[in-house]
Amino acid sequence: MVPRPGFASWLWRAPVDDPVDRRNAPMLQVVLLLLGLAPPLMWGYRALFSGIPWRAGEATTMVSSLAVSVVALAGVLLIRRGRFQWAIRQMLALIALAMILGYAFGGSASQRYEQPLVVVWMVLAGLMVGRRALWVMYGCVLAAFVAGGFADLRAGNPIDTPPNVAVSIAISGLIFLLIAIVVDRSVRALRESLADATRRGDALAQANRRLEAEMAERERMQQQLVHAQKVEAVGLLAAGVAHDFNHLLGLILGYAAKGRGLDDVDGLKKALAGVEAAGRRATAVTQRLLTFARRGETRVERFDLGEALRDLQPMLRQLFAPDVRITCELPEALLAVDFDRGQFDLVVLAVAGNANDAMPDGGWFAIELRPAEDGSSAELSLRDSGQGMGKEARDRLFEPFFTTKSVGRGTGLGLSVASDLVRAAGGRIEVESELGEGTTIRVVLPLAEAEYAHA
Repeated sequence: MVPRPGFASWLWRAPVDDPVDRRNAPMLQVVLLLLGLAPPLMWGYRALFSGIPWRAGEATTMVSSLAVSVVALAGVLLIRRGRFQWAIRQMLALIALAMILGYAFGGSASQRYEQPLVVVWMVLAGLMVGRRALWVMYGCVLAAFVAGGFADLRAGNPIDTPPNVAVSIAISGLIFLLIAIVVDRSVRALRESLADATRRGDALAQANRRLEAEMAERERMQQQLVHAQKVEAVGLLAAGVAHDFNHLLGLILGYAAKGRGLDDVDGLKKALAGVEAAGRRATAVTQRLLTFARRGETRVERFDLGEALRDLQPMLRQLFAPDVRITCELPEALLAVDFDRGQFDLVVLAVAGNANDAMPDGGWFAIELRPAEDGSSAELSLRDSGQGMGKEARDRLFEPFFTTKSVGRGTGLGLSVASDLVRAAGGRIEVESELGEGTTIRVVLPLAEAEYAHA
């Protein structure tokens, strides 16, 4: 709620719980304040300054009007204590009683100036309490008119004959009946509109909750797919990693055997240094695999694409067959992006794995990284000399579970997951390929804001 200055702010600060009553509270307080302050001023002017002789029953009307003013001010205090419905209901009940008594003791003529206010009470009853309260108030108005008619007959005025009084009551009752019908239809339309809006709001909130649940489930499934692809890539790297570890273990055992046969301290230190160096290399390989295959939430970080590709080259070498030549053309300039480092590795390895399968007889795989012409993004081209693909395969390349490999050789999720990861990072992935002419996968990633501004 927007803060309102001064008096308006005071009106809106009423501690009412119901949201509809809370919105009606400022207006009702204004009405009650007018009812509490205006009648005493008007009757004071009537009694002290008007000079008009008092009519029969007018004193009774003044007392009832002042009583209404007292109750109106009490209603303001009730609203300030959060008792909105209590205030409006007791106010309407007192007004109905005062109106009936005023007509019964003063007749219709003495209430002529009060009749326009009756419409206000009927509207307030319908809007702030309900349709039943509206028709109860109309019944009280009709009862007041009848009581006023009997009072007019008792007064003995020559023009107040029974037929004239009956016609007057009927006309007044019909006028206020039309007013009651209009108010009733308006209140019903407003409440139906409010109910429809509430139902639509509830339906929208429920749909929003379902959407949030679906998005959370989709994110969870995406994380599972990413992890599955990482495990699959690690599996492809296992043979090469095992070869590296076998080599490192051979070095460690060789240095250990050499050190066992040495008597001098310097020679023993050199052998232990060799063991330590081989162990550090083994630790680095293990840490790299653990970092790549970690399972958890996306962790966006800023890193240089060139550095990341240099770090990936040993893993790429293990991924490809020995008869595949790998070339890497990287710029000297820094090309920093905001991306999950492990997910970037996964994108490159997914493309490389498909390229390796497309070259069963060997070939070449080329990596080229360069800034885009406008300087706002980096373009990574991954090309192979494999079998290539036709239009149908190109169009479906990034679809989940689409694969051209034989059964048991692929899930069809690698490039689909890679495409999703690139798009989630604000980039795009494209393919160029023809049968027998190899394939080029182009990955375009937006540069980090600081790097873009520097460029």
